Amino acid sequence: MYGRSSTAPLPGSSPQTEQATIWLEGRGARLYDPGETLSGFYSLSEIRRAAVDSVEISVLWRTEGKGNEDVGVHAFWKLSVQAGDWIDPLRPCRFSTKLPKSPLSYEGNLIKICWYARIRAFLSTGEQVVDETPFRLGDLPDMRALKLYADHDS
Repeated sequence: MYGRSSTAPLPGSSPQTEQATIWLEGRGARLYDPGETLSGFYSLSEIRRAAVDSVEISVLWRTEGKGNEDVGVHAFWKLSVQAGDWIDPLRPCRFSTKLPKSPLSYEGNLIKICWYARIRAFLSTGEQVVDETPFRLGDLPDMRALKLYADHDS
């Protein structure tokens, strides 16, 4: 099980007393193979039950680096009080998905492909609380390290 990895506050996000936390279960290095099942759970703390309008859980990837940044959503679940879903901030909830074959996590000189599990809670005040936990899909080498090694050999 993994601890939390907080994101920077988003516009409209709530004060630090209200928290959303997401954990991954399984491998110690947060490294998953394509086709493997990613599972974990999330919890909401210091949030009153009446204050939560909806919760979104997603497994996604995004690119970082030069050029346009892309985002792809692999799995997405939404619970909404308006739709009749029961959301209990005091009870951790599980999620699970089979990971795709691609895109694999990648760290190059110009671009990175990063995978995350994310929880986002939308509060009745219009604020939201978010947490993301990174993980790696596949075991491609870090191209930045290979370049340093190649430059050193020259």
